Amino acid sequence: MSDEIVLLVGHGSREQPGNAEFLAFCEMARPHLGPERIETCFIELAEPLVPESLDRCVALGARRVTMLPVILLAAGHVKVELPHELDEARERHPNVEFFYGRHIGLDPLVIDIVNQRLAAVEAEMAWPAEETAVLVVGRGSSDPDANSELYKLARLLWESRRYPWVEACFIGVTGPSLPEGLARCRALGARRIVVVPYFLFTGVLIPRIQRITGEFATTHAAVEIRIADYIGSHPKLIQILKTRKIEARRGEARMNCALCKYRVQLPGHEHAAKAPA
Repeated sequence: MSDEIVLLVGHGSREQPGNAEFLAFCEMARPHLGPERIETCFIELAEPLVPESLDRCVALGARRVTMLPVILLAAGHVKVELPHELDEARERHPNVEFFYGRHIGLDPLVIDIVNQRLAAVEAEMAWPAEETAVLVVGRGSSDPDANSELYKLARLLWESRRYPWVEACFIGVTGPSLPEGLARCRALGARRIVVVPYFLFTGVLIPRIQRITGEFATTHAAVEIRIADYIGSHPKLIQILKTRKIEARRGEARMNCALCKYRVQLPGHEHAAKAPA
């Protein structure tokens, strides 16, 4: 029995290695997140899912449950689905306190990790900066607020590195696509490209990034391309989760609603703000 439980929520993947990486990270984080019992679940594509996991926490004796999304960027899952699941759980279990933490987000520690992944490629290749472009690849979302965070990351990397070009693209849902991003880097004059996947764990999309990048390299022999590691189970992610837990318990967790398409009628997304949650 445990009075307090922290529920770590991963996205879930059709590819078991991605789910295994998430669970391995949670196991690594377990002794660092405090005395509370740690449980895990997924939003979709893998089990256990969020509703049954919230119920399981209560069945284990929890009187306080803190749900922390181990998700990089906030779109529909983080902004709508998970809060809805918590509201449903509160109705099912009125005597239990439920807390909701912020997603990982564009945290300074995440930027540190991305810089480390980029530096590892730099150390291996020792390419001239003036001929090299960095291409940050995100998952892609129908939420423009979430997509804009990738461009913010690209700008922050450009500000802190010595490369003339740091571009952004997406592997799905929205554009520019990865082939378009690679072509843009080449058109701008880059002779070398470092592809940086902005992902926590592997899954369907990391192999797709590798495949598409390899195909581009085959047809553009004059351009050298390397792929940096994705974020993975980095210790600094644990520091972020510790902060998110404290924020949630203190009621300090805040979502960026200023440009959320579910609250603001953004041009081209007016229907989202009017739709029922």
